[in-house]
Amino acid sequence: MRVTAETRTATRERILAAARRLFAANGFAATTTRDIAQGAEIATGTLFNYFPAKEAIVANLAAEAIAGVERDLARGDFAADSLAEELFAFVAAGLRKLKALRQDLPVVLETSLNPLIVSSGDDSQWLRSSHLEAVSRMAGQHGHKELSAVALQLYWSLYTGLLMYWANDTSPRQEDSLALLDHSLEMFVGWLEGQRDNSSVKPQNK
Repeated sequence: MRVTAETRTATRERILAAARRLFAANGFAATTTRDIAQGAEIATGTLFNYFPAKEAIVANLAAEAIAGVERDLARGDFAADSLAEELFAFVAAGLRKLKALRQDLPVVLETSLNPLIVSSGDDSQWLRSSHLEAVSRMAGQHGHKELSAVALQLYWSLYTGLLMYWANDTSPRQEDSLALLDHSLEMFVGWLEGQRDNSSVKPQNK
């Protein structure tokens, strides 16, 4: 029987909805692909036609959450006087969107968002590329030219480190994570400013 695009989309959404419920109730480790398939009312083998592994499902759920932040950014919801303030609002909004997946973020960080993994699926690639593109656009709006590979790597290291800390933060309302975010962004923007100042200094003729 021919599977239509509408049927595939509906099945994919059922898989994600089932995974979302099961991960929230039982955690990533205790949830099996068989559990997810049963929750979506499909055969276990069918699930693998949509997602190669549980990690890919978590990455997709994270991508869906982050997509909402990208839309807010496009509307200018995070506009601020300084780059550090705008980045803080952007990242903090992303943390709120990811709150339901907080306990599962270490899995995403070790697989989908791991900078040592060249390619781990469309969703993980989208998460990295779209986030870094957004950061580059914000930096450009605050007078910084196209960010170098070193700048993007520095930012990504700080960001993923923050996510790992936030996933295990037991402080009230994860206030320690917000303090770490503020400090990390100050350091990143300060480094950017230093790079810009150095590039504007003309070498002295001997």
